[in-house]
Amino acid sequence: MNIIELALILFLTSVLIMAAVYDIRFKKIPNLLTYPTAGAAIAYHTVLHGYGGLLFSMEGIGLGIAILIFPYLMGGMGAGDVKLMGAVGGLLGPKGVFTAFLFTAIIGGIYSLVLLFFHGYLKEILKRYATMLKTGIFTRHIIFISSDKKGTKPRLRYGAVIAFGTLISVLIGNAL
Repeated sequence: MNIIELALILFLTSVLIMAAVYDIRFKKIPNLLTYPTAGAAIAYHTVLHGYGGLLFSMEGIGLGIAILIFPYLMGGMGAGDVKLMGAVGGLLGPKGVFTAFLFTAIIGGIYSLVLLFFHGYLKEILKRYATMLKTGIFTRHIIFISSDKKGTKPRLRYGAVIAFGTLISVLIGNAL
């Protein structure tokens, strides 16, 4: 690893830590973090690699946004999470953001199960889905059974998950 790659990793790490802390504390990721990061990513890769670097960064931003846009549109996460993954893509490029997303998805799944367990929802969810599966097997019709519990379900702080997943992918060397 050369000094330029180290600088990129340190910059990415600082951005991800700020995003995670801000998301946990204020429940959002600010545009003042994501937009300048994406702009810096474009400038960084363009200066180093010219037009190819520009395309590399833009493809990463596009893929990062594309990966999370549908969960956002379905209400599963905030727009800041989508923009953060786009900024990560700008720094890591398309292959790197896809790898970071895979680690993020695994960590996000584990995080959500732990969160559901500690808030008392996991047992109820498993019972409902087991009943739906049995019903589907015996009747050949899938019938959705809604939750009995009313109120607000725990919200994921996906900025922290993106930070953790991305850092793991970079640390094991798959994202650069």
